[in-house]
Amino acid sequence: MGGKSLCLGVLTVAVLLLAAASQGAEPPPSCEAVRKVFQLRRLGPLGGVPEFPRAGVDLQVCTSENPTCCTKKMEERYQIAAKQDIQQVLQTSSATLKFLISRNAAAFQETFEVLIRLAENYTSTLFCNAYRSMAAEAAVHVQEFFTDVGLFLFGTDASTEEFVNRFFDTLFPVVYNHVINPGLTDISLEYAECLRAARRDIRPFGNIPKKAIGQMGGSLLPSRAFLQALSLGVEVINTTDHLRFSRECSRALLRMQYCPHCQGLTLSKPCLGYCLNIIRGCLADLAEVDLHWQGYIQALEELSGALSGVHSIEHVLLNFHSLVHDALVQARINGPEVSEQVNKICGPPVRKPKQSPGCSFDQNKDNQVLKMFSRDSKQTLTNRRKEFVRHLRPYRAFYGGLADQLCASELAAADGLPCWNGGDLVRSYTHRVVGSGIKAQSANPEVKVKGTDPVISQIIDKLKHVIQSEPARNAVMSEEDGN
Repeated sequence: MGGKSLCLGVLTVAVLLLAAASQGAEPPPSCEAVRKVFQLRRLGPLGGVPEFPRAGVDLQVCTSENPTCCTKKMEERYQIAAKQDIQQVLQTSSATLKFLISRNAAAFQETFEVLIRLAENYTSTLFCNAYRSMAAEAAVHVQEFFTDVGLFLFGTDASTEEFVNRFFDTLFPVVYNHVINPGLTDISLEYAECLRAARRDIRPFGNIPKKAIGQMGGSLLPSRAFLQALSLGVEVINTTDHLRFSRECSRALLRMQYCPHCQGLTLSKPCLGYCLNIIRGCLADLAEVDLHWQGYIQALEELSGALSGVHSIEHVLLNFHSLVHDALVQARINGPEVSEQVNKICGPPVRKPKQSPGCSFDQNKDNQVLKMFSRDSKQTLTNRRKEFVRHLRPYRAFYGGLADQLCASELAAADGLPCWNGGDLVRSYTHRVVGSGIKAQSANPEVKVKGTDPVISQIIDKLKHVIQSEPARNAVMSEEDGN
């Protein structure tokens, strides 16, 4: 019995000396260092951690012929901690990228909202200044139009052609009543409805509505696609930050990160090659995202280019009032011809007592916003988009190189130091190191990888949709059609 105890003591000392070689200190022949780390990390009750190494016959992953400081319960706690550690490292590595995209998504949306308010302000001011008698009636339709612009821009399923036409349809009875055929009384609601329904046949505003449809489509479509693409970018990062690890991967992470603790090696780190095999295996799905992520950033660059010049949302929205002015001039010029067509379709005007109030629009309402926007005019939206794309470009290969970055900068031991190979402290890792991606994992000696996670496949499909939708090209075609 005494000989058996002596043998056990020699083994324990050997294990702890090995720990000392890697940690630069000579630990006592006990599990004290393991207990301290276990308590510091708040992995579970300290009472469950042995005070001295013992046989680990009940261990599933951290098996060893040597006495161990681990129990089955500790192994379970370590497995949870190993997954949480990697998720934390993933989230930290993507934090700057996520902030870059989410901050710009919020900034662009806020700027678009300001532009819509200013464009509505300009258009209502036009009526107050030049067509005061119908300004109050027109303001309702102007407000409805810019509400539609905002709904479309921020994702509602509608068409620019539909709401631009609706604006000119509802504007026509007001213009007819005050500009083309003004009277001492207002036209009836029924007569106004007839005018509204006949506007597209009568064409009182000439080619202006068609031009407005082209400009709005050419500007709003890529702007909406740009905002949606930014939201997708945040969604991709949130999904990959919370990657679901397989049972095989979880066990491999445990073996790499916490099994050395069982032998008292609380400061040891995995060998680089060993780390690469495990992390490339666990992140094989993310490596599949890489090609599509690169295409996504390229698509954002193209969208940014499509939003410049005559396609820029600031140019189109802030000049919409000029189109409305041209439409009203056209209606005045076409007045006699329009009246003749109206009489044929709707008959002579049916009038009611006049109720049209004067201009009630508060022109000072958005003055502060206008000043802020003017102050920011040196840094136009186009410049801000270019700056955003420039900062995003270095993240093109983010997913392709993620596993290598994590091992090299966070997880693996530095060159020349003793490192953990999954079973012992060694000078170097001797197994084959596989490449990134699902296919390469068939030869992985550390992790079995079965196939792509359905959640990651769904994210890849969404990235493909952004890449293949080509809204920039559609926007150009829409603009050309409008002119």
